[in-house]
Order: sequence, then C-alpha cells, then structure tokens
Amino acid sequence: MNRLFNRLFLSATLVVLLLMLALWQWLQLNHELSRNQIQQSLHLSLAEHMAHINPLLSQGITSDAALKEAFHDFMLLGPSFEIYTLNLEGKVVAYDAKEEKIKTSRVDLEAIGKFIAGNHLPILGTDPRSENGQKIFSASRLMTPEGLHSGYLYVIIGGEDYDSWQALISAEHQPQIWGATIGFWVLFCLILLVILLRYFTQPVQKLAKDLREMTQSGLDNLGEQNHSLSLPSRYTASSEIQQLSQHINQLLGEISRQQAHLKRQQQAKHDFLLHLSHDLKTPLTSLLGYIDTWQLLPEDERSPELIEYAANSGQTLQQLLGQLLELAALENGQINANLQQVDLNQLLEQIAQTFNPRASRLGISLDFTLDKPMTIYTDPQLMRRVLNNLVDNALRYTPEQGSIRIYTETLNHQHWLAVADTGSGMHKHEVDALKQLSLSQFSFEYSQALPQLGVGLAIVRQLLGLLKCQINIDSTPGEGCCFHIQLQNVRA
Repeated sequence: MNRLFNRLFLSATLVVLLLMLALWQWLQLNHELSRNQIQQSLHLSLAEHMAHINPLLSQGITSDAALKEAFHDFMLLGPSFEIYTLNLEGKVVAYDAKEEKIKTSRVDLEAIGKFIAGNHLPILGTDPRSENGQKIFSASRLMTPEGLHSGYLYVIIGGEDYDSWQALISAEHQPQIWGATIGFWVLFCLILLVILLRYFTQPVQKLAKDLREMTQSGLDNLGEQNHSLSLPSRYTASSEIQQLSQHINQLLGEISRQQAHLKRQQQAKHDFLLHLSHDLKTPLTSLLGYIDTWQLLPEDERSPELIEYAANSGQTLQQLLGQLLELAALENGQINANLQQVDLNQLLEQIAQTFNPRASRLGISLDFTLDKPMTIYTDPQLMRRVLNNLVDNALRYTPEQGSIRIYTETLNHQHWLAVADTGSGMHKHEVDALKQLSLSQFSFEYSQALPQLGVGLAIVRQLLGLLKCQINIDSTPGEGCCFHIQLQNVRA
C-alpha cells in the first residue's frame, strides 16, 4: 500500500468509479429529457385533434357527465394517455378515473400557456394523479360554437398505466443493463489506468532501482581518485524526473567531493601525527639519555649540567604536548573570543616583561615599544598567546647578538602589527607549508621534520581566525622572518 503505483491505482480507481456514477446519472437524465421531448413532439397536436373530432368537445362542453363516454373511448384507443377537461381557472372538471386517484384538482395554467404558445419542448405540467409530480402533456383550448373560450382539453402523455409497465420492465432489465455497462467501462478504465500508471511511474521505479543498486554497491569508494557515483542519463519521461535525477547527481557529486576531502584530511592528519611523533621522540630521547648518563656516572662525577640538559628536553617535550592539546581544543571549538578594546602598548609591555630574562641570557635584544599609544579591538588573552608563540619561536631561531622587534605599520589604509627577527629565516617551500590553516591540513614528506613553528603557527592561525585577523609571512633565508598581523578597529 505504500508503493506509489498502488496508491495512485487505488486513488484513480475511486475517481473513475465516481465519474462513472456521475456519467451514468447524467446519461439517465439526458435520456429521460430526450424521450420526453420526442414523446411530446409526436403528440403535439393530440389534444387539438381530440377536441376537433369529438362532437361534445368541439362544442366547448367541459362537464363530467357529458364527457364520460367520450373519455372512455379515448382511453381504449390510447391506454397510455390520461384525458382531463379544465375550466378557465385550471380546475379539473371531467376525467375518466376513480375519484380517489385524483390527488391534485388544479392544473398549472402557466405550463399550458407555454405549450399553446409553442415554447421549446419538453414542457412539464401538473399530473392530477400525483400530489407534486409533473409529466409531459398535450393541451388545447375548448371553444363554444359562438367562439367563446370555455376551458381546456388536457392530455397526460404516458399516464399511470404506462409508468407501471415501464417500471416493471425497467426493474427486470435494469440490473443487467447497469451491470454490463458499468462492468465494461470499469474494466476498460482500469486497464487504461494500469497502462498509464505503468508508463508514468516507470521513470520513478527506474530511479528507485538505480538508487537501491547504488546503495547495495556501497559508498566506500566515494572520494577515491577518478571515482564518483552518478545516475545514468535515462530519465526522459518528464522534466520533473529529469530535474530530480540532476539534483541527486549534484548531491552525489558533492558527497563525493566531501568524502575525498575528508580522506585527504585524514591522510594529512595521519602524516602530521607521524611527523609530530618524530619531533616528540627527539627531546624524549635526549631526556632519557641525559638521565641514564647521570645515573651511570659515579656520584662524585655527576654533573649538574646533565640535569639541566634533561630539564630543557623535558620543557621542550612539555611545550610540544601543550601546543598539540591547544590546537585540538581550537579545532574542536572549545575556545571562544571575547572581543573588547585593548591597550596595545600595555599588552606589548607585558610580553616584553615575560621574555626579557630569557632574551638577556641568549644575548638577544627586544624592542617592543611603539611610537605612539594605540588601542585595538581584540581578545587580550588570545592576542597575548599569538604574540607569545611568535616571540618564543623567534627566540629559538635568532642567534646571539640578534634582535626581535614588534612595531606597527600602515599599508593601503590598513593597520598591521609586525613581529620581525634576525634569525635564520625560512625557504619559500617552508613558508608555503606554513600557510596551512590547521592540523588536519598539514602535509609533509615523512623524511623531513616539521617546519619551524609548524604546530605553533597552526595555533596562531586558529587564534587569529577567532579574532578575525589575517597573517602574512615574509622570510629570507639567513636574514630572518617577519610576521604581519592585521589589526581591527585601531584608535591611535
């Protein structure tokens, strides 16, 4: 019952049956109207001839006693006719029937007037033997020899006896006629419906079959190179089916592209984790090596420098793990930006206080002082983490006697914050690799280590994305790097 064909078939069958009943009723009414028109047309002058040939009627006599015998003769000649005489007010004066059969004693003269005037047939008039019934009739004026109008001769065509015989015959033959006619038309319409429904639903069935086969074959191969699912171009029955197949193909194409993108992301993330494990392995090996060496040495030969080296390796390892957890939190949407007006001079002063001791030990000068006061619209905590990552990286790759500067610049009416160092710099392919946005988009050769600031810049980019800022990288090998951060709503 849930199939489209079955529902359409049942609905159409019900509609056809209702239409057949309505058509049959209309044919019955039309047949009765045509029969009445023919009968009344054939007996149009019946009353006039009766009045002319009967001596009493030709003299305009309408009394009951004088006309009984004449009515009886007329009824024998035509038992399907009922004959009445009416006075000028339409009251029934004479008739050949038992008195109890007369239900209505007054005939509507308006219908008689239309008949005598020659209006379009059929015209229905009052049936005296029925309280509210109407039948076709023939009528004529009765005129006295002096030319005075004395009444009407009113003849019902198809009287009570005629109706009784017709009802008897109809009751006998009507079921056969109804059964044969309705059976034929219902069978014909059902066969036609089945053919039409098969024709119109065949494209839908083809579409359902293709989708079922596609589902059964599985979607595991979606996203592989040179492989995408699509429906065959064979739905030509209607524009709606063609549009539906095109939309399905578009969805399948989009699913295929997304699946391919997800597989590339999974592969890139897998490669990234392999590289990350390589970078984690180096400080971990150093940490364990220094500790093992310290334990193997005699107590009087154990150097504090070994513990310091081990501590530095542990800090490096801790930093990498912290960066990885921070990047995962950013990608999972666990960190949100709280944008507000921030004093950039004060923020840079706090960062300088954080890194001054380390920079002094390394022999690197820091210059984070701006020429003028400046306020920016940002999240102070997130911006501080961005600058901390950049400055920390610069300290690791800037040699002794080098310098790190943070300053502002204006390019094309846009304010930027620059973090520049005089370190080793990066090659173009390393800069291109660092332009990726997240952990899932890193892709490097496994034989290589992660580029400088790999995880750190991924964090920086994610944080700047929350702050709605852009970042650009300029680098020359052997001369240093400069990171440009776009600033929002600057007020000097």
